[in-house]
Amino acid sequence: MNTADLGLPVDVPSTALFTDQYELTMLRAALKAGTAGRRSVFEVFTRRLPNGRRYGVVAGTGRVLDAVENFRFDPGVLGFLREKNIVDDETLDWLAGYRFSGDIWGYPEGEVYFPGSPIMRVEGSFAECVLLETVLLSILNHDSAIAAAASRMSSAAGDRPLIEMGARRTHELAAVAAARAAYVGGFASTSDLAAGFRYNIPTVGTSAHAFTLLHDSERDAFRAQVDSLGGGTTLLVDTYDVAEAVRTAVEIAGPELGAVRIDSGDLLLVAHRVRQQLDELGATGTKIIVTSDLDEYAIASLAAAPVDAYGVGTQLVTGSGHPTASMVYKLVARAESNDPKAPLVPVAKKSSGGKTSIGGRKWAARRLDEHGVAEAEVIGTGAVPAALADRQLLVPLVKGGEVVAREPLDVVRDRHAAARAGLPLSATQLSRGEPVIPTEYAQVPQGG
Repeated sequence: MNTADLGLPVDVPSTALFTDQYELTMLRAALKAGTAGRRSVFEVFTRRLPNGRRYGVVAGTGRVLDAVENFRFDPGVLGFLREKNIVDDETLDWLAGYRFSGDIWGYPEGEVYFPGSPIMRVEGSFAECVLLETVLLSILNHDSAIAAAASRMSSAAGDRPLIEMGARRTHELAAVAAARAAYVGGFASTSDLAAGFRYNIPTVGTSAHAFTLLHDSERDAFRAQVDSLGGGTTLLVDTYDVAEAVRTAVEIAGPELGAVRIDSGDLLLVAHRVRQQLDELGATGTKIIVTSDLDEYAIASLAAAPVDAYGVGTQLVTGSGHPTASMVYKLVARAESNDPKAPLVPVAKKSSGGKTSIGGRKWAARRLDEHGVAEAEVIGTGAVPAALADRQLLVPLVKGGEVVAREPLDVVRDRHAAARAGLPLSATQLSRGEPVIPTEYAQVPQGG
């Protein structure tokens, strides 16, 4: 099901203006030059991973498919372009009938990637493909950055669940996308109801310090919450004195109290003290949830603490220091002429400063060692070696303009867990290092 059809409040009528003006001016010039219809191949990739990261995570693919389907120039959008004199009438007429009719291949969402990995390949006429650059990169760069941070955090957390709590730290629509990406990366739930509504992600939440401060005493606040939500609720115990709050919480809710949340202080020390106190009070099944500006390093530092779950906000929705995946969208091949049967010619930018790219329509495969563990990301053009034929990474996402690969988010989440598990063990180390497997190129000509 296309969630865009539900008309949810987090949608927009069209994604056509989620683009940069030069996409339209290039289209205008190509239409005038007669080259707009040339068959073209664009690829999304990154030249490097964020400093110190060992792998990337493909996320946002499902949102890309929605964006491509909603890329329509309706009368309001066309009126804006006409009023601002951004393109001429010929281009406006062409845009009025725009429907992407080409093919899109890509790494399946949740898969891991490395420098040079062609994580998405867009094929069609130059005119159709060039317009999608900005919206595709906007989605993939944001969601992949969040998912990579989430993956590191979920790895550090082990079997302990993670709650996404970052909506108040980012743009309201970015928060929904971030919650989705976090779920792909291994988070178990979100506090953001829009994300739960749109993507069916489990939602959680009980109370903040304001609720305690509203009441004449902490006891009154706890009583009100337990009367409303039951003894299985989570009580926030660090508004005043933690030890007194824990004592009051168990007294009111009983030993079946669901959980207590700690949001400040030395979390390692406080968690140990709270666990001991809960056990002494007979609340041995009461869980401890910690929040307070956590990142993957703070989570790892709490591995030995008696913590049952983590809530993460700011560091997650900002990519834990790397808010973009630095992906680019480059033309790598185009036809010699407008003839649909004309052969493709590899093309590539040649420049200094580390911004070179490699031409040609590429395939990608992951080579495994004798133990079934990934040992190299192999990228090439032309025929795929027989030894790698069953290890290819790109799958069809759109065929002839029709989406063919929409899938449930839980499938994507499970895929990521499996993909990460297939990497060398050092992939989950938080210490800085190079990509956990190398990228190798086979039969890739330098385009010109």
